[in-house]
Amino acid sequence: MGANLITSRAIIGSYYRALEQNTGPAWVDKVSNYFESDQASEEYAFLGQVPALREFIGGLHAKGLIENGLTIANKEFESTLELKRTDVERDKTGQIQVRINELARITNAHWASLLSSLIASGSSLVCYDGQYFFDDDHSEGKSGTQSNKINSDISAISTGVHGTVTAPSTGEFAGSIMSGIAQITSFVDDQGEPMNEDAQKFLVMVPISLYSVASAAAVNDYVAAGEQNVLTAGKKFEIDVVANARLSAWTDTFAVFRTDSEIKPLIRQEEVPPEMEAIAEGSERAKINKTYLYTVYARRNAGLGMWQNACLVTMI
Repeated sequence: MGANLITSRAIIGSYYRALEQNTGPAWVDKVSNYFESDQASEEYAFLGQVPALREFIGGLHAKGLIENGLTIANKEFESTLELKRTDVERDKTGQIQVRINELARITNAHWASLLSSLIASGSSLVCYDGQYFFDDDHSEGKSGTQSNKINSDISAISTGVHGTVTAPSTGEFAGSIMSGIAQITSFVDDQGEPMNEDAQKFLVMVPISLYSVASAAAVNDYVAAGEQNVLTAGKKFEIDVVANARLSAWTDTFAVFRTDSEIKPLIRQEEVPPEMEAIAEGSERAKINKTYLYTVYARRNAGLGMWQNACLVTMI
C-alpha cells in the first residue's frame, strides 16, 4: 500500500463535510414541518380549532375538540457506494471525492424526493380528515364543504395576451396563481372561522415547462403593455416560485402553498438521520472481492399535513 492511502475514516469524514455544505432544496423547509421520531411509527393528532371569542351571554359555552389524525411509519433507506480497493490504495482522491460529493447531494435531495412524491400523488392520497389531500369536498365541523383542488379558466382571465393551458401568457398565469391564493385565504376552520386571513407568503411549485412564465408572473409589475400584474400590485404577497423537475407529468397544473403558517402542509419524520458505515480495509470483502463498500443508511418518512395550506390549480 502507498503512504498516501485514503482511509475509510477520511472518506466518511469527507461525506459528512459535503453533507453540511449542501443542505438540499430550500423549499423543503418552507412547505414541511420536521419532527424527530423514536419508534417505528408516530401518530399526529389534528385536534381542530379553539372556539372564537363570543359575547358573554347565557354563561360559558365550552367546546370540545374534533379529533382527527394520521400515522406515519418510518421506512429504511440506503445508498451504497462501491469503490475498488486499487483506486483507494492508489490515492485516486479527486475521483473518489466527486463520488462522495454526489452521494451527499443525493442524500440531501432525499427529503425533496419523498415530499415531491406526496405532492404529485396528492389527489389520490388520503390525509388526516379522511379525504384526499387535494380534494374538492373537505369538511370539518362547521366548515361546510371546501376545495383545495380548483380549475382556473384562463380564457376568462382579463388580460390582453392569451396562450394555452400548457403555454399560458404571463397575465393568465398570474391570474391563476391569484386564484390559488384566494382559495387558500378563503378556508375556514371547524368553527367556521377564517384560517388564513393573515397569509402573506406563498410558494408556487411548477414543472420545469411552466417555470419561465411562473417566474415572470410572480415578479413583473406588468404582464402586457400597460397591463398591471394582479400579483404585484400593492405588493400584498411575497411569492416564491420553485421549479420541481420531479413533477414532469404536470403540464397544465401547479401547486400553491402557504409558507408563513406555523403548521405546514407536509410532514418530515426522522428516526435515524443519514449515517455512513464502511466495509473496507481489513474486511473479508476487501480481501476476497477487492472492493470497499460505503453505505448511507437512514430511517425516516414523509406524510401529509394541513391541506388548508395548499391548493392544486389546473388551468383549463
